[in-house]
Parts: sequence; structure tokens; C-alpha cells
Amino acid sequence: MDIDAAYLIAGAVGAAVGATVTFVWLFSERRQNAVPEEPAPLVPPGAQAVLSVLSSTTVLLDSSDTVLEASAQAVALGIVRDRRIEPDEIRAMVQQVRRDGQVRESNLTLQRRRGLPAHVSVRVAPLTSRLVIVLALDRTDQQRVENIRRDFVANVSHELKTPVGALNLLAEAVAEAKDDPESVVRFASRMQTESERLTRLVQQIIDLSRLQNDVASDDATTVKVDELVAEACEHSATESERKRIEISRTVEPDLLVHGDRAQLHAAVSNLVENAVTYSPEGSRVVVTAALAGDDVRISVADNGIGIAGPELERIFERFYRVDPARARATGGTGLGLSIVKHVAASNGGTVDVWSEPGAGSTFTLVLPRFQHDLDEEIL
Repeated sequence: MDIDAAYLIAGAVGAAVGATVTFVWLFSERRQNAVPEEPAPLVPPGAQAVLSVLSSTTVLLDSSDTVLEASAQAVALGIVRDRRIEPDEIRAMVQQVRRDGQVRESNLTLQRRRGLPAHVSVRVAPLTSRLVIVLALDRTDQQRVENIRRDFVANVSHELKTPVGALNLLAEAVAEAKDDPESVVRFASRMQTESERLTRLVQQIIDLSRLQNDVASDDATTVKVDELVAEACEHSATESERKRIEISRTVEPDLLVHGDRAQLHAAVSNLVENAVTYSPEGSRVVVTAALAGDDVRISVADNGIGIAGPELERIFERFYRVDPARARATGGTGLGLSIVKHVAASNGGTVDVWSEPGAGSTFTLVLPRFQHDLDEEIL
């Protein structure tokens, strides 16, 4: 091979090597500068931001029904547990939505691990081809208000109809017994009893309508607690003597509260009256008033029938009565404790209750203590 041919071969090889090196270098540069493709997000962009501002409880499920996103309320309501949907009813709704893609709605009652059942309105809908969204709106409070309203209307109608009907029948009986003075007197006495019951019911309804906003009264004044307790005990003296129930009271001296005197009298009197009404004959009712920090605690304790735990949640509702049959026999309206609750709120206080079936009950009206100014008149 001559020298020229050797140079030509060497040049060709060199050019080939150079081209190869250049290609490899360019390919490497392109790979280094290339932006790797990211997988499409499972949750659509912006979806989390939208879900975070919804008032409803939200749950996002993937194709295997695993929870991807869930609000804290979903766990509190018992909808989500261990990243899975807990209630069978909602799981069934999710499966139906996956089959036909149609939105499902239902009103459900969910049993929470703690507390009372929750009433929720559930809506399940497809979000993407893989995701399903569950929206739940807690309607427990609305349901409770609706139940109270329905009970109120039904009970007002019943409670008003009972004494009015009795008065009508007694009036007929008086007319028929006009020639029998003893019967007339007996029927007239019963008419008076029913009339007093009707008057008490109407007055309590009026009192509740005035108290329902829990706003401080314009007639607030300084009230001596010992006088308040004494008057409340005197209010039930006749009934307590009839049942041979001793009313014992212990009041710390110089206790003052500031509020509407008539309202406070009604509240304490209702507590004492209830204690006497639901206590057995020959028992004892204890009324105490003592200072606890900056509060005055007026407690009324009895050893009567007591109240079961589930009932304690409702005893301050209007017309709610633990023993309706006994309440009707004693002339109770079911409004007394509701009035006590609103009076406490209107006068800056609260009302507490402890009770055990068969052991009795203790109701405590807690009111802010009033520091008396010597120049102020005490009524």
C-alpha cells in the first residue's frame, strides 16, 4: 500500500471516529437537557383547592376505593376509617356510581363511635374516570331543631286541648247538676283546677317567647339570693306539706346576683317545684346556695325517680317530659326546665344537672356573683 492510500484510509477512519464522538456528545447533551415526563396527577389540578373551601365533608376515592383525600369531619362523622369508607350504605352508593356514572343522593343516620347518631345528607358523584367524590353534609342540628319544632306544635295542641276539653265537659256537668249543690261545688272545684292549669301553660308559653333570644332583661336589678330561695321554697310549701316532704335550705349570707328578679324567681321556683313533684312522699328536698369563685351556685337536690343518661340530653327541650303519664297526672307542662335554661342564659349563667335513676337528681343554677355597691338599692 502506498503512502497516499494510507493517508486516505487514516483520514477516513479519523472522520468516522470524529463523527461518532460528535453524535455521542450531542445525544448525551440532549438527554441531559431533556425534561423528564411526569405522570399525570391522579387528582385533577385545582380540585384540592376547590374541595378545601366546600362546607360539606369531602372524601376522594381512587379506583380501588382507597381514600386519597378526606376532611377531618369525615373521620369525626365515622365516614372514613383506616383510609376506607366505613358505612355500608355509602360503599353501596359508590359502587352504583362506578357502574353507571350517575350521581347518587341519600339521607343517612350514621352511628358515631362516640356521642349521638349523626344525620347526614350524602351525595356521591364521579369526578374523573378513576376518581369518585363523596360529599356529606351534617344535618344533625337541623334535624334536632325540626324534631323540637314538630314536638312543640304537637304538644302545644295537645296541652291546650286537654284543659279546654275538660272545662267544656265540666261546664256541661255543672249545667246538668244544677239541682245538686254538692255536685256543682265538686265540678266547680275541678273547673278551677283545670283553669289554673290552662293559665299556667299559657303563661309559661309567654315566658318562653320572651326568653327565647337569651337577651339580658331591661328590668335587671340586684337580688338577694336568700330571699330568692325562701320565696321559691314557699311557692311549693302547700304541695310539700301534702306529700309530707321536708324542704331544707342552706344559703350562705350576703349572696347577691344581678338579673331580672321575676325571671330568677320563676327559674328557682321551677326547680323546687319539680323536685317536690318527682319525689316520693315522706322524702326530703335540699336547696343550697353557695359561693364558688365568682359564681353563685343555687342547687336543688332530691332523691326522687332520677333521670337516665339518654334522657339528660333532652330534658331542657320544650315539652319534653321523662315520664309523660306522671307529668299529666301532676299537671306538669314540660316547660319548666326549658324556662330555667333560658333564664340562666338571659342572666349570664348556666344550668347543670346530675342524676341517676332511683338515686335522685341535682339541678344547679349558676349565676355570676354581684359585688354590691353600698349606694345601690337592693330589692
